[in-house]
Amino acid sequence: MSLFKARDWWSTALGEKEEFDQGCLCVADVDNSGSGQAKITVGSYMGYLRIFNPHPVKPGDGMQAEDLLLEVQLRDPILQVEVGKFVSGTELLHLAVLHCRKLCVYAVSGTLGNVEHGNQYQIKLMYEHNLQRTACNMTYGPFGGVKGRDLICIQSMDGMLMLFEQESYAFGRFLPGFLLPGPLTYSSRTDSFITVSSCQQVESYKYQVLAFATDADERQETEQQKLSSGKRLVMDWVLNIGEQALDICVVSFNQTSSVFVLGERNFFCLKDNGQIRFMKKLDCSPSCFLPYCSVSEGTINTLVGNHNSMLHVYQDVTLKWATQLPHIPVAVKVGNLQDLKGVIVTLSDSGHLQCSYLGTDPSLFQAPKVESREINYEELDREMKELQKIIKESTKTQDILPKSEKDCDDLRITAEVSPDLDVVSQAIDSEVRAEAVPSVTVKITLQSRLAVQKTKLSICVQPPLALTHDQFIFDAIESCRSKAVALSVFLKGNCPPAELEGNAMASYSMPTGIPRVAQCKFRLPLRLICFPAQPSKTANHKLTIDTNKSPVSLVNLFPDFADQSDEDQVNVLGFQFLTGSRITLLASKTSQRYRIQSEQLEDLWLITKELTFRLEEHFKKQNSKDFTCTFSGSVPLQEYFELIDRHFELRLNAEKFEELLSERAIQFRAIERRLLTRFKDKTPAPLQHLDTLLEGTYRQIIALADAAKENQANMFQAFTKLKSATQLVIMLISLWQKLSTDQVAILEATFLPLMQDTQELGWEESVDAAISHLLRTCLSKSSKEQVLTLTSQLSTPKDTSRLKKHITLLCDRLAKGGRLCLSTDTNIQQTMVMPGGCTPIPESDLEERTGEQDSTTMFTNHRHLTKQKSKTDFPQGALEEAEKP
Repeated sequence: MSLFKARDWWSTALGEKEEFDQGCLCVADVDNSGSGQAKITVGSYMGYLRIFNPHPVKPGDGMQAEDLLLEVQLRDPILQVEVGKFVSGTELLHLAVLHCRKLCVYAVSGTLGNVEHGNQYQIKLMYEHNLQRTACNMTYGPFGGVKGRDLICIQSMDGMLMLFEQESYAFGRFLPGFLLPGPLTYSSRTDSFITVSSCQQVESYKYQVLAFATDADERQETEQQKLSSGKRLVMDWVLNIGEQALDICVVSFNQTSSVFVLGERNFFCLKDNGQIRFMKKLDCSPSCFLPYCSVSEGTINTLVGNHNSMLHVYQDVTLKWATQLPHIPVAVKVGNLQDLKGVIVTLSDSGHLQCSYLGTDPSLFQAPKVESREINYEELDREMKELQKIIKESTKTQDILPKSEKDCDDLRITAEVSPDLDVVSQAIDSEVRAEAVPSVTVKITLQSRLAVQKTKLSICVQPPLALTHDQFIFDAIESCRSKAVALSVFLKGNCPPAELEGNAMASYSMPTGIPRVAQCKFRLPLRLICFPAQPSKTANHKLTIDTNKSPVSLVNLFPDFADQSDEDQVNVLGFQFLTGSRITLLASKTSQRYRIQSEQLEDLWLITKELTFRLEEHFKKQNSKDFTCTFSGSVPLQEYFELIDRHFELRLNAEKFEELLSERAIQFRAIERRLLTRFKDKTPAPLQHLDTLLEGTYRQIIALADAAKENQANMFQAFTKLKSATQLVIMLISLWQKLSTDQVAILEATFLPLMQDTQELGWEESVDAAISHLLRTCLSKSSKEQVLTLTSQLSTPKDTSRLKKHITLLCDRLAKGGRLCLSTDTNIQQTMVMPGGCTPIPESDLEERTGEQDSTTMFTNHRHLTKQKSKTDFPQGALEEAEKP
């Protein structure tokens, strides 16, 4: 039992499947008994009106039959109940019930019973008003300073304040700039209505201003209304609080009053003139509040209920008490019940009504006596060693990534890609200019060992690939059950993707409420983006991959692309992307080499990766564990730098388009302001060709927007090509220097830090910072370079010369024995991996340029190198020789 739990004095549950809100609760002496004991009046959205008079025998008792004084079902939903002096000719209290299209005022009376059934209560309708507009809420008070009676003001859903002088309708006024209704209250001290608009502003309107303003029977003003004697409705004061309001209340004490506003994150205390007296930031999302006068001089106490089922008591901004409730309150009141002053009455949205008071429960728990027994120190030492071993093993790998399907036992996710393409393509809105765009079906299966809840399955692929469905939501998956979904993948953009892998991730909640994540990856077939084609005899870019095993027939490696009956395809094979590019794959007859050639550098990546993958799978099936691929050619850095320059040029164009659009937009708004000034002027003046200038500026904005959109599409394609070329360069460097898996992962994290390219953070500055870090840590040759620190802020560079210089230096240092690692002890590593025969790398900028020239001669244009080197393996006319039977 919690020490600060609310002490239950009386409670009950109202009806079944009924809904309640903050206006459905009222605590007052509604039957005018004169004893000073209040009654609890509750109305529900189902139309039930109930009046309670709790009389528990002992604190914590439930409702007895005699506690319910009255229960009637009205025709319409009850939005709000209030008690006041609403009937003319008497100062007795009456009950006002607000419906959607009706306001009813009832008199509650009781008849003394002569038998054991007790007293009988009934309500009598005094008058009602049929509303022309749908009501939202209401407030009441002595509007205009009247004595001995209360008037009613109803706010409609469309922003009209309808005022009723008891049995008669007075007038109605529309609030200016209205969008959505907010909480409404009345301040008798200033004779004004206070509300919070949808602009997140607290607004105050004087009653006299409302009374003398133009009539609001029609929303649109007519010429007759403009010429009438009515005044425009203006605010007395306004205050921007920066958030939506849940409730508003006015508290008066010592001839001063304060306006309390409950926001979504704070509650505010304002003076009569709208100035902030104080405000308090709340830790939890509030649900209701009730300010009331404090026992201390000059302070105000406030009850604040929140969605954590807590009720906080604040004295101004100081938290004085916090108590736990059994429900989330949507309305809270304080009243005197059965000679008990200050009973807290709370109501939940499901109808849990409780009367409680604050206090503490003494702890009745007594610790049992501990049995004395001898301590076995040897057993404790063994247990300590086992625990230390477990702690040491758990701290070795601090994995923050989601668990894969092998590590996650609660929910296992598997992906199965169909071996065949879809008979009927599911591609929609594809931009590919091909006769047919194929699609492939992927089946995702979720197998649950335990019952899991709120499972959200997300599937993603690399653009320009697209999915027919990318999200699935399951409310609950029972234990030992499975859920399966199917979706299709197709090529949407008009360029080859940089990856043919997809990722499926499922986030779910355990029965204990702990969130978990499971994921799996799947590989898409090459046939999804390309199809067999005739080999090309000429190509601008060529790569040669060496192996340590005898060459494999391309028919066996690519059975889905080769014709089994065509013997010409044993050593040569052609691929054509859906976007039009053509790639040729050659297998040497005499040596253990494969050549990939194409017109574009970036098109070589997917075929090269597919070749190495299928070679590894082929020799793995033959239980050959020593198969390796190597690359002895030169890394095509010059062609790679051309792609970097192209991408960077498009980024600069995007910045220029953004600046021009901003200038034209400013010019457009300036012309608009001048035109509006001319049009508002009572004396007509010539436009002086402002309309022509406005139209010309508008056309320029549209043209610039179209150009910026086209540049954005080109930049996306350039970034995709750059990612493909980057993946190819990483593979060639890893095969060239025989890097380990961890070192390849460091290279990928260095060259591919971004999934998407944006103007705020681009690829060039991110990669430049990452390479600079490697050059100054694990690839540094002296302690002087390690002292240098990088700038903490990344910005768009002026050009790509620095980046290209650093990429060349990275390849140069890898060629001279450097190795990649994330260890901070770089000095030890350099003495281990860098032999003494390595040529020192120049430090000065001038020497660095010389080193760059030497490096570029080493990593020269690949076209010339392959022509000279391939004379032994691929002589002139090798394609014709490979095509011979």
